[in-house]
Amino acid sequence: MALIVQKYGGTSVGDIEKVINVAKRVIETKRKGNKVVVVVSAMGKTTDHLIAMAKQVSKNPSDRELDMLVSTGEQISVSLLAMAIHELGEGAISLTGGQVGIFTDTVHTKARILEIKADKMLEELNNNKIVVVAGFQGITIKNEITTLGRGGSDTTAVALAAALKADLCEIYTDVDGVYTADPRIVKNARKLNEITHEEMLELASLGAKVLHARSVEFANKYSVPLCVRSSYNTSEGTYIVKEMDVMEEPVIRGVTVDTSEAKLTLLRVPDQPGVAARLFNKVAQKNINIDMIIQNVSEHGHTDISFTLNRNDISRIKPLLDELVSELEASEVTIDESIGKLSVVGIGMRSHCGVAARMFSALAKANINISMISTSEIKISCVIAEKDASKAAQVLHDEFELDKE
Repeated sequence: MALIVQKYGGTSVGDIEKVINVAKRVIETKRKGNKVVVVVSAMGKTTDHLIAMAKQVSKNPSDRELDMLVSTGEQISVSLLAMAIHELGEGAISLTGGQVGIFTDTVHTKARILEIKADKMLEELNNNKIVVVAGFQGITIKNEITTLGRGGSDTTAVALAAALKADLCEIYTDVDGVYTADPRIVKNARKLNEITHEEMLELASLGAKVLHARSVEFANKYSVPLCVRSSYNTSEGTYIVKEMDVMEEPVIRGVTVDTSEAKLTLLRVPDQPGVAARLFNKVAQKNINIDMIIQNVSEHGHTDISFTLNRNDISRIKPLLDELVSELEASEVTIDESIGKLSVVGIGMRSHCGVAARMFSALAKANINISMISTSEIKISCVIAEKDASKAAQVLHDEFELDKE
């Protein structure tokens, strides 16, 4: 008998018919002799709808109240799924993150898991029930409801699998697995049978929407067997593994595009020691994640500092930057929300030179301009115009022949 954790995303439970189909799939897994824990996201666009309502009430709603609001979406999903399982003849119980015992820190809307109490889940599993858990949410030691950030249900599933020492964690979604690029924008994208934790973490953090980056971190840290597969068919999907047993790694494993970021620039900042530290310390105090950073060459004692962040954080950071313009004696702040972040990822880059040259040459031939560049050992990212994002992804996918095995 295996213990399996399954996670179903919002599109997989988008309406009642899909909820019933998920119930059938879960029951099929149980009747093969397995114990099953199911993590479910909010139905369809429920979370987006709830956030839109909040913005109609308040231009800048408090993070605590947002967590109170959006956490209700998952409660609808888990209760409906548990009812559907009951109706099909199996025992089930729905539980919120707090009822399960998913304890987090106190950072609302972006909480991190500190501890999971597995006793309640094990008790219900031993009573021959399917345990249905609300993804994306947790609770603080002071009983405050928190959420883990968009895509957090993936993290919930992998964290529960780690706490339960599950034999397998399956992430069910609306695609067949992990592809070399988003198949919706790259016509010849190819499904991968396997990919390493390291590569998947980079792809997830760079905009690949198939898995939440923190879920990959959990899987790597706690050695959770992880698989991404479709909720609409029975194909094998993609396994995320520690390392791959191949003679030589491909140079590039995948291409990603992220159009959820914006670029902010502080113009004519005094070029003095400590200025960047003051800027980014204040940003960190607001729990805002910064991605790419670039500082221009100093000219007449002044420089420009540009950085990227999620567009959803602009309203939170703008008042702070207005203060810093005055405090740092900068001239102004500019905000560009029409950017895309284009990236290539592959462990093979460690042993192959010339990847950057090929990447930038291909983009130049396609007349695509680059405004920022960031690199690591296994990835290269650049900021381009959002209007060029889909075209650029196809150009690089073709350049590195990712459609071939």
